[in-house]
Amino acid sequence: MSRYYLGIDIGGTAVKLGLVRSNGEITNSGTYSVNFDHYKTPIIDTVLKSLESFIHENTIDLSTIKGIGVSATGQIDVHNGIVAGTAGHINNWVGTPLKDILQETYHLPVLVENDANCAVIGEHWLGDAANYSNVVMLTIGTGVGGGIIINNHLLSGQMGIAGELGHFPLNAHGKPCYCGNIGCYEQYASTTALVADVKETLNNDPHINLEKINGKYIFTQLQKGNPTISVIVEQWIDNIARGIVGLIHIFNPEAIIIGGGVSQQEELFISPLREKILELTMPCFKKNLIITKASLGNNAGLCGAVYPFIKNNS
Repeated sequence: MSRYYLGIDIGGTAVKLGLVRSNGEITNSGTYSVNFDHYKTPIIDTVLKSLESFIHENTIDLSTIKGIGVSATGQIDVHNGIVAGTAGHINNWVGTPLKDILQETYHLPVLVENDANCAVIGEHWLGDAANYSNVVMLTIGTGVGGGIIINNHLLSGQMGIAGELGHFPLNAHGKPCYCGNIGCYEQYASTTALVADVKETLNNDPHINLEKINGKYIFTQLQKGNPTISVIVEQWIDNIARGIVGLIHIFNPEAIIIGGGVSQQEELFISPLREKILELTMPCFKKNLIITKASLGNNAGLCGAVYPFIKNNS
């Protein structure tokens, strides 16, 4: 008999909810905004309200649910299920006792993990990383997240907050970061960083509406051969590649998995990124190295969040 689990994937812009079977199939899902008022409403309040709507809309019988798995943005104290910290850009989130609140509300077992860690767990379970024991995954979007699998085990660290790949310094004299440091990888490798660079370059062009510049606009212009955009994207890819090369030399993975919406751009992003990484990586480290996009897309976090329950019950 198939067990059911409730997956909650809380990002900086939205929470995705899903009913997940023990084989990883997501039978119902829904997405709700969490930053509609710039976090004046605490994210947990929005999550609880969204959960009630999701359960009602899908007529979910809670007696069929075996556990709630939470994939959450921020530095997560996995032992206590608490948001221990963030990079400094989300209000009303640090200190939120996610595990206790959800257990008290639904009287079900709850596990909480960082969202990027859940993504790599999901990919290692059901995605393109399933055949590899050592994997580094980066999620590139508003920020840069990461998760690391070493010998088939998630690298979690003392509190469970290891793998904060967006915040190793790439440039000691570079851009200030929300986290309070200088020159963090996220400030050069995120989609937000790319959009900011394009806006800065095109700032004096009277024919450009800067408010309409986003990732989709940039890659459309890149496809059209826009030379200005091409130079900026090339530098952005170079920044991403150099950070990944450092991670390859530290962890010696079999696979590098790239997630986030931009990962769907195979020809314009993944292929040139792969080429640059292999160009810069020392020969021994790139032997049999796989560099590919995440195959589960936005479902990786939901699957990874519930997988520990499934693993323990298999």
